[in-house]
Parts: sequence; C-alpha cells; structure tokens
Amino acid sequence: MALKSTVFKATLQLSDMDRQYYAEHALTIARHPSETDERMMIRLLAFALHADPRLGFGRGLSSDDEAALWLHDYDGTIRLWIEVGLPDERILRKACARAARVILLAYGGRSIEPWWQANASALRRHDKLEILTVSTSESAALSELASRNMQLQVSIQDGSVWISNNDRMVEIHPRRLQ
Repeated sequence: MALKSTVFKATLQLSDMDRQYYAEHALTIARHPSETDERMMIRLLAFALHADPRLGFGRGLSSDDEAALWLHDYDGTIRLWIEVGLPDERILRKACARAARVILLAYGGRSIEPWWQANASALRRHDKLEILTVSTSESAALSELASRNMQLQVSIQDGSVWISNNDRMVEIHPRRLQ
C-alpha cells in the first residue's frame, strides 16, 4: 500500500519590506512521504520570498513536470517557476524553456559546491535562472519550526529573512549564487 502525503497547515503573517508586500497567507502544504521537514520548510521559505496570491505549490517530488512552486498568469503561461534542492541541470533547462523566470533555492550543505562545479557552465547559459543558497545551519534551524499547524511571522528586509513562531526565531540570509 502506498504511503499518503501528510498535510500541514501554515498561516504566514508576511511583511516583505524589500518588495513592499504585506499579507497573510493561509497555506495547505502536502508533504510527500519521502520529503523531509527541511525540504518542506525550504519550500515554505521560497513561498515567503516570492509571495503572491497566485503563487501555488506543485505536486512536488511526485512529478518532474511541475515546479515545487509556480505562478501562472491568467492566460495560463508560467510566469515564475521555483525549484528547491539540487536538481538535475536538465530539469532547470526545461523550466527555463517553459517559464518567464526560474528560481532555484539550493540547500544541502557541502553538496552545493560539488553540484555547482558540475553544473555551473550549463546553468550560466540560462539568463532566466536565478540561484539562491541557504546554509546548512539555517535550513536545519528552519526545519525545527515545522509542525502540523504553523502560525509563522515572516519579515524580509535587505535580503534577510526572519521567521518566527511563538517559541523561536530563525534568521536566514539567502546568498545569490547566480
């Protein structure tokens, strides 16, 4: 019997001073059985960084043809495609062919540097592609905020992100790789 996704609920009180975007988002996140809390929370971070009423979660790990998150225009074209982790270069190439803008939020500690060295020359060809990285300590601290029902306050200013619940706060400094 196949395992089912676990449903998480998150309410984000978002204050993004960099984009002048202030909103509350009630999100339902399906965590695939093979997905870690860390990956799920990186997807949540990606949502916060690019929040928009039309930004939605894809089917995730169960589908290579869908983004982790994406934003469609009203005519159905893909305006923003967001991936997380360290995907194969061909997935990012395909995303660049389908979307107006592609963002990768890379995490994985020491694995990032070898992945980048192996893929940098191919990825630099894609002018639509932006790559941000999150350190191991930041992604680990972020994963500790995961719970089935999350009430999170998110503040973004000067490229830094502060995410807090009632008990703790995590500070994240995404670094631009490309």
